[in-house]
Amino acid sequence: MTFTSRPHDLLWLKSRDALLNVEEAWVASQWQPGLPVVVRRDVNDSGDIPVGVRGIKREQRAAGWVKAESVARIVTPEALVERQRLLHSPFVSQPPVQAAILLTTFAWPWIWGITGSTAYALATEIPVLHADSDLDLLIRAPEPLTDDELRQWQAQVEKLPCRADTQIETPFGAFALNEWLREGRVLLKTAAGPQLTATPWHRES
Repeated sequence: MTFTSRPHDLLWLKSRDALLNVEEAWVASQWQPGLPVVVRRDVNDSGDIPVGVRGIKREQRAAGWVKAESVARIVTPEALVERQRLLHSPFVSQPPVQAAILLTTFAWPWIWGITGSTAYALATEIPVLHADSDLDLLIRAPEPLTDDELRQWQAQVEKLPCRADTQIETPFGAFALNEWLREGRVLLKTAAGPQLTATPWHRES
């Protein structure tokens, strides 16, 4: 399939051997192509897609690579906030899903989505959520957003029935919203590594 992958996209692969360059031994017994991998931030000389593999234990995470032609299916963070999908999720009673449903009641001026364990649960229907699970959120921000707009979002997020953290995705990387509102500069996560910046919507020379 032809597509452009972005961090946090969930990918299903065509075969077990499509997952390349994974060093952790547990992956061979715990991962199979029926389970998605998640796109992470990295780059190599071959133009492969950097991915992470989730294990049974919370601390089990492995890094690997895949070829674009080995991807059979993709689910993006924004696809997971479709209201009917959330309402019909087997995890609808869990606080992170309840929180996401509450956020869908507002007409936000941007595209947003769900990442992390809640995204994995919604996409796979595997029960990885627990009583104190957080909700990880993503806002697509190809253009700069005003602090007033972002504070309106944050005000609603702080009322949710679980802890929630928001990443703002710019053309050059992603940063934590609470850090931006608190300090006016952020550690921007990029494919080349983290960069401290006060201008996350502009490439620094």
